[in-house]
Amino acid sequence: MTMTDPIADMLTRIRNGVQARHDSVEMPSSNIKLAIARVLRDEGFVKNFQLLEDRPFKTLKVDLQYTGKKEPVLTGIKRISKPGLRVYSKATTIPRVFGGLGVAVVSTPRGVMSGQQARRLNVGGEVICHVW
Repeated sequence: MTMTDPIADMLTRIRNGVQARHDSVEMPSSNIKLAIARVLRDEGFVKNFQLLEDRPFKTLKVDLQYTGKKEPVLTGIKRISKPGLRVYSKATTIPRVFGGLGVAVVSTPRGVMSGQQARRLNVGGEVICHVW
C-alpha cells in the first residue's frame, strides 16, 4: 500500500511517541526523513537517530529526548506544506515559530535546514513543518 504523505506519517509517529513517553520510534526510511531527523537533532528536539539497514527495508530509528522528569523537549510538531497545498517561502518571509522558541524546517535548494539557517544563507524553499 502506498502512502500519500510519508513526511506527515513521520511527524505523527514522533508526536505519538512523545505523548506515550516512548524512548524511541521507528519508521520506514528515506533521504528526506533522514534530513528532517538531522535538523531535529541539531536543534535539540531529539537525542539522536540511526539508520537500521539490517532489515528487509531500511528503517529510521529516532531517539526522543526528555528532561529530567520525563517531560518531553518536543512539545509540538505540525506539518505545514502538504501534498494538496504546498507552502513556499522566500528567505525574508520564512516564519518564526513561537517568536523564535520553535523551529521551521525548510527544504531549500541547498538541502533541508532550519528556518534560521535558511535566513542566514539567504535561501528560501518549501516550509515542511514547524516544531516547538
